[in-house]
Amino acid sequence: MIKSMTGYGVAGFENEQLVIQVEVRTLNSKMLDVSIRSPRQFADKESEIRNRVQASLDRGKVSISIDFFAKGNQNLPVQLNEELFKSYYHAFEQLAASVGGSTTTDLFKLALQAPQVMVNSPVEREDQDDWAQVKVVLEDALRRCEAFREDEGASLFVKLKENIDLIRQGWTIIKAEESTRKEKIQNRIRGHFSQWMDEHAFDANRFEQELIYYFEKLDINEELVRLETHLDYFIKCMESEVNQGKKLGFISQEIGREINTIGSKANDAGIQKIVIQMKDELEKIKEQTLNVL
Repeated sequence: MIKSMTGYGVAGFENEQLVIQVEVRTLNSKMLDVSIRSPRQFADKESEIRNRVQASLDRGKVSISIDFFAKGNQNLPVQLNEELFKSYYHAFEQLAASVGGSTTTDLFKLALQAPQVMVNSPVEREDQDDWAQVKVVLEDALRRCEAFREDEGASLFVKLKENIDLIRQGWTIIKAEESTRKEKIQNRIRGHFSQWMDEHAFDANRFEQELIYYFEKLDINEELVRLETHLDYFIKCMESEVNQGKKLGFISQEIGREINTIGSKANDAGIQKIVIQMKDELEKIKEQTLNVL
């Protein structure tokens, strides 16, 4: 069964000493692209995190966010650059005076939010058990993300099958009208040339050969057979295999090739109208398969 590359999973842990929360977000991507935001004390664990993500999620743009907070620590989680704050404040104060403004509260906020005044300074702990607990929470978040992907994949399966069924309905109509279409074309051509042949000397046998060649060029039975095969294979891949997003994309290209050929060879307004509807459903399929793992 197919999976979606869009996923979300969040997990947390809290006890008397610490609070941990891990958030995993995934979007569609041709390759595995992992970005990690974690506290400084876990910077050396990035390779381990990437390996675990690769083992679980296979492909997609993955964002990992790890929040870690140690309780009972009196140190501030940020460092304040007082000298830089004062410099900003005085600069803003002089600028405000030059235009006749003097809002002290606003100047304080501006200076406090200025670049490099507050710098994150996560609390570091030496307890090796912290990382072990973070890994447990990370595993839980990855499992939740994978479950989310499976649920989204089930929804994608339903949508894609509906699109394929609509294309198959068009295929059924064209198949039923194929014999009538060929007869119409034959009668029209014979009617156009019958009078001309009576008025001019013409090799009837040669004309018959050329006509047969022309009808063979207009025949779409082979395209219909291949299109049916591609539709069946598309459904088979969705039902029985995983990680088939790229393969489904290739199959949809082949489906499009057969639909285009049918449209160009049909020489029939009714069939070409159905072909347009089939192309519309195929575009929906192509868009959806970009998000299939």
